[in-house]
Amino acid sequence: MRRTAPAPAHVHPHASAPDAGEGAPRRTDGRDPAERGGAAGQRDTLRTEFSFQLPRGYVDEAGVVHRTGVMRLATARDELVPLRDDRVRENSAYLSVVLIARVVTRIGTIDDVHPGIIEDLFASDLAFLQDFYRRINAEGHTRAAVTCPVCQEEFAVNLAGGRLGES
Repeated sequence: MRRTAPAPAHVHPHASAPDAGEGAPRRTDGRDPAERGGAAGQRDTLRTEFSFQLPRGYVDEAGVVHRTGVMRLATARDELVPLRDDRVRENSAYLSVVLIARVVTRIGTIDDVHPGIIEDLFASDLAFLQDFYRRINAEGHTRAAVTCPVCQEEFAVNLAGGRLGES
């Protein structure tokens, strides 16, 4: 299930080229306008899938590099089931591999993401996915409130970015 919200119109003049969903001021009451539904009276929607682009990319058996992907929000089951996995019981560091494999729904053209694929990622890509997981699940979004060092205006930036170096 994919839910999206309209992109806000406000873009800070000192911000770098934003992705859709960036630039909106962050509300102090914890409710981000970009995550709300349209007109008044409509129900709020919850975005459950988040696109990403790996810094290096997964290289499949044919040598094809897959960089884009989708991660969904984790459920309580996603965090509990790996704890019963024998590989995790033998090596607790393997927990992140099993957990990431459960929530990444696609990498490039690969729809069957399993622990073997996550094991074959470059270390920088695994670290990226671990951080991405933390941001979308613990914080609820990939935007962060920042203050412009030039004019001191507060605004939000999308940490997911589109390509390495973008925000």
